[in-house]
Amino acid sequence: MSAGLITIFGGSGFIGRHLTGKLAERGYQIRLAGRDTEKAAQLITQGDVGQIAGVQANIRNVPSIERACAGADIVINLVGLLYEGGAQKFEAVHATGARDVAAAAKAAGARQMIHMSALGVNENSESAYARTKAKGEELVKGVFEGATILRPSVIFGKDDDFTNKFGQMSTFAPALPLGNGGKNLMQPVWIEDLVDAIAMIIETPSLQGKVYELGGPQAFSMAEIIGIINGVTGRLMPIVPVPYSLMSVMGFFMGLLPGKPALTSDQVKLTKADNVVSGEEAGFAELGIEPVPFQAASLEHLRRFQKGGGLSELHA
Repeated sequence: MSAGLITIFGGSGFIGRHLTGKLAERGYQIRLAGRDTEKAAQLITQGDVGQIAGVQANIRNVPSIERACAGADIVINLVGLLYEGGAQKFEAVHATGARDVAAAAKAAGARQMIHMSALGVNENSESAYARTKAKGEELVKGVFEGATILRPSVIFGKDDDFTNKFGQMSTFAPALPLGNGGKNLMQPVWIEDLVDAIAMIIETPSLQGKVYELGGPQAFSMAEIIGIINGVTGRLMPIVPVPYSLMSVMGFFMGLLPGKPALTSDQVKLTKADNVVSGEEAGFAELGIEPVPFQAASLEHLRRFQKGGGLSELHA
């Protein structure tokens, strides 16, 4: 087993769950840093006894960040917000928090820093999410020279919050309102391709210290994505074109509801811009990875949203 220690902030989230298993297979010692150590504990069985451990850390608390980075050879920051709530603000997490993780990694003597950003980030964006993500990139690069920046498009996989969200909605929603009819483009990237990319970067010095834009092989409009999901679930959830102004109002009030909001006004602003690779940075091609297409064959996990739970053939 490798003696290398990798600290992963946000390691119990969607990307982190898949990445932990991938890195454990390669023999790394893994420290999962997050606010909820119970979630981290659920991932311990992905490795050998003692190989994976959780540590309590809050990206808004510098001493806890420093403790999580102590002794780490590699630090990976996967923390990100899709919506704000309480003290969890975009600026505090995406910018200040990202800077503090990079600074702690540098001080701890880590030889690598990998920072998860997002495709389409822009310091001039209408969206606070996109602006603070862009700011975070610059702060990380300023603090940790040679940091690797990853910008994936929307990520899909069997336990994602993207395809499963719309798959579930298709079971009860009579229609789906989308700004401008969902003409904005995306390049959905498979979670396993993303974690393969991270593992390859970790183990290949020549690939480190770059910015990577990671998108799937095809660009789809949001309307086309919903159509593909409907095709797998066998449901009819037609799209209703709605002006962005009205979508913003809907997002504002839905964002006030308790719990995880289905939509916020900031998310509406994000959908005004395409989420596709620019071609100006490295990507999957430079990593030698041929990404899996977003298609029905890649979305078998959505079969459970079919009538009968996708098991109708067993009762024929």
